Amino acid sequence: MAYKISDECISCGACAESCPMNAIAEGDAHYEIDADACIDCGACAETCPIGAISE
Repeated sequence: MAYKISDECISCGACAESCPMNAIAEGDAHYEIDADACIDCGACAETCPIGAISE
């Protein structure tokens, strides 16, 4: 199951920079994770400064 970014995202981009699969891109309201490309490594969740990313 891919990680998800909540509406609490502040669009800092730290998660996108940490993703080894380039599965994260800026969406309309906040960054979004492409579930098909996500490998569930958790790098994004560890990098998020506000904890807006979860499984």
